[in-house]
Amino acid sequence: MQKLTSLIKKMLDRKILVIGDMVADVYLTGNIGRISREAPVLILDNVEEKIVAGGAANVVANVATLGGEVHAVGVIGDDKHAEGLRKILDYFEVHTEGLVNDPNRPTVSKTRVIAGGRATVSQQIVRIDRESKEPISKKLEAELISKIDKILPNVEGIVLSDYGSGTITEGVKKWLIRYAAQNKIPSIVDSRYDIGRFEGIGYIKQNDTELANYVGHELKDMSSLIDAGATIMRNLNANGALITRGEKGMSLFERGGAVHHIPVADKSEVFDVSGAGDTCVAAFILALTAGINPVVAARISNVAAGVAVRKMGTSTVNFEELRRALEFTGK
Repeated sequence: MQKLTSLIKKMLDRKILVIGDMVADVYLTGNIGRISREAPVLILDNVEEKIVAGGAANVVANVATLGGEVHAVGVIGDDKHAEGLRKILDYFEVHTEGLVNDPNRPTVSKTRVIAGGRATVSQQIVRIDRESKEPISKKLEAELISKIDKILPNVEGIVLSDYGSGTITEGVKKWLIRYAAQNKIPSIVDSRYDIGRFEGIGYIKQNDTELANYVGHELKDMSSLIDAGATIMRNLNANGALITRGEKGMSLFERGGAVHHIPVADKSEVFDVSGAGDTCVAAFILALTAGINPVVAARISNVAAGVAVRKMGTSTVNFEELRRALEFTGK
């Protein structure tokens, strides 16, 4: 069998459209100075403020660092977080013509305040989220569709990254699912809160907790996992479902009933699971568009996600890191 280190070269330069909720993950780091006189809270001396790509933007960044050519589609505001995201995506040489600016909506941001000191371990003490709860307007939806229409003829795969902030409207969703089916190009959705919306999608990506929420009960054993996987496959009429299971690896359900359980590739220390699902999705869609068998694509994405969890915070995995990890695992 051909080694994965050789196969992944086919993933380079594949053209992917990623649409979804573009999030600015902000890390505000400070050293503990003293206790405030105004209230029993810490006073931090600001050390650093860093913006990294989060949500769908992290999928975009991972597709780019893994060697793909990626088109980002989404809604951002007219603020410093939008500027920060654009700088990040420009650095990764992402096509950003699909980003729509809406001055009436803030860029979705998640600000993590990290506190530490000389004798203490730095840790997150609070997270501040900022986003509009209002649905995007019909005018904004039309602008998104117009941009997508220009991009689609140039792509080989589609990712819908739904973090619940409303970018993927019903109209956008139906159009993209129909386009992918009619043109026989791979598509995958990762939806945190409402996977049931995406009937007819090519592939589903969920973690085991999200799958349990979908079916309405805990996945206590292998039998309940397999039943839940079969349920989501049947209800969404998908070609496959990729279920990530933490330290237990991942499972791939295929149309026709085949189930493949893939163990964790590297059991080195896990530092942070933030963004690992985005890395998984990015590697999987790149492999599918390269014509790689879905089971092998899942094995590749499993190794890529294993690299991501050994990094602190939301992060990306690059092609060379993936190649080395595959070599280390003998694949």
